[in-house]
Amino acid sequence: MSTPDADPRPAARARVALEPGSAMAWIVLGDAELEAGDARAGEAACRRALALAPGHPEALARLGRAQSMQGRHPDAAASLRAAAAAAPGHPGIQVWLAHVLEDVGEAEAAADAYARAHALAPGEPQLAAYLLAWRRKLCDWRELDRLSAQVRQAVRDRRAAIEPFAFLSEDAGAAEQLACAGLRAGALARHVRPLPPAPARRGGAIRAGFLSNGFGAHPTGLLTVALFEALQAASAGIEAHLFALNPEDGSRIRQRLAGATALHEVAGQSHRDVAQAIRARGIDVLFDLRGWGGGGAPEVLAMRPAPVQVNWLAYPGTSGAPWIDAVLADAFVLPEALAPHFSERVVRLPRAFQPSDTRREVPPAPARDACGLPAEGVVFCCFNNSYKLNPRSVDRAFAVLRGVPGSVLWLLSGPGQADGRLRAHAAASGLDPARLVFMPKQAHAEYLARLRHADLFLDTHPYNAHTTASDALWVGCPVLTCPGETFAARVAGSLNHHLGLDEMNVADDTAFIDKAIALGRDPTALAALRAEVAARRRDGSLFDMAGFARDFAAAVRALAQPPV
Repeated sequence: MSTPDADPRPAARARVALEPGSAMAWIVLGDAELEAGDARAGEAACRRALALAPGHPEALARLGRAQSMQGRHPDAAASLRAAAAAAPGHPGIQVWLAHVLEDVGEAEAAADAYARAHALAPGEPQLAAYLLAWRRKLCDWRELDRLSAQVRQAVRDRRAAIEPFAFLSEDAGAAEQLACAGLRAGALARHVRPLPPAPARRGGAIRAGFLSNGFGAHPTGLLTVALFEALQAASAGIEAHLFALNPEDGSRIRQRLAGATALHEVAGQSHRDVAQAIRARGIDVLFDLRGWGGGGAPEVLAMRPAPVQVNWLAYPGTSGAPWIDAVLADAFVLPEALAPHFSERVVRLPRAFQPSDTRREVPPAPARDACGLPAEGVVFCCFNNSYKLNPRSVDRAFAVLRGVPGSVLWLLSGPGQADGRLRAHAAASGLDPARLVFMPKQAHAEYLARLRHADLFLDTHPYNAHTTASDALWVGCPVLTCPGETFAARVAGSLNHHLGLDEMNVADDTAFIDKAIALGRDPTALAALRAEVAARRRDGSLFDMAGFARDFAAAVRALAQPPV
């Protein structure tokens, strides 16, 4: 790991002390504070700059970033719109504007801003990557292949630190994913100073820390809460400490998490303050439950607040980061053939790596017509996020619809005009657009109730269903998937495998289409399959959180041992 640059804040503060009337000095300080994760200090510096130079676009842009970091997204959008109007030729400001337009729900305007940024610097692969990722979310597949080729070539040439999470949606291999993550980690490491080495273990219970922005009504909270409760009940000699980057959301999940662990509120704190809070708790093994997934704090992990740091659950790929020592997985999702493409040491659980909330309530299903579903006919579904619905996965699902008369495809409603674009794609494919049904986002219990109507979940490729696959299996809906060659492409397959339903993991698109059509045309076989899913859910190991807690505790104890 290269020696990081010095913290720029002392020099920036010294400059404003010498030049208190310089707007640019205050802008530089604001930038340094924001990079350190201190949004409030960054905002104060930017406001001082604007008092000295009203309307300065660089100050407005950084003010918008500071407001966004504090969750004040409408204010951030106003600041960044003003900055973009004052500097229409600045691609970076267009990107920041696009980010905050995403947050305020102006999906199509965000796409326009990303497109303007890319048009201003078409040779810059990072801007191409931003445009590509957002167009995937909008199911806007214009120039998809060209943009993807530009981004992948930049990674192969080691020319750009592309966001690794977005790169998981590209049809890239595990070696490319490692290169992408390594470039991003290297860029971050140059600007982060690690804490002094952690002291030796003091004996007693092992303190396991978990860092995430998802401790609440979020997939991470939904997946982990029952595990933490089982760990608490098992008295396994493991103290669980949650470091919540997200504020209290008032959800029942947050309450359960707080009841089962020591939950530390660190939302809004600077990266160094979060790292020091983790260090102060004497954490032995720290699990990164966000990784490169956005909204996390990789800078905190780069400071090395714990002696052992682990990539687990939230980021389905390698971190590529020298500050992450191990990845927790299972033998299906991360087989030996994939291990050379992970920067971490691989630690495998004897069961599926993904826990689940076994206290999820599934209310009675509303009537089919209340869900927009026809009174009769097979209901195929795919409730994956819209960025996973690429042309290959959608065309595969459309082929299934054509083979099962009267069937429908039930999808999660996407941002902006995504639903309309999918309907237009159906029409262009010779399929009645009315056979696509869209579910608006629901509270989790209501979503599970509606999921009772789904007969078969049709997975996506190369980015699988993860939490959505667990939800489907929990309510008894079988999941059909085609496992790929990367971690992200094997999660649904892992769940099927550990449920004892390997026959739902097929080899290729042809087998996927044929099996879905065969089940759709055979109500008896489909009913028997659904009954088998329900029985295995009840009696198998996939949803056994007491067993998971025992295996997880054993893994934590092994990780906490000093290397021989």
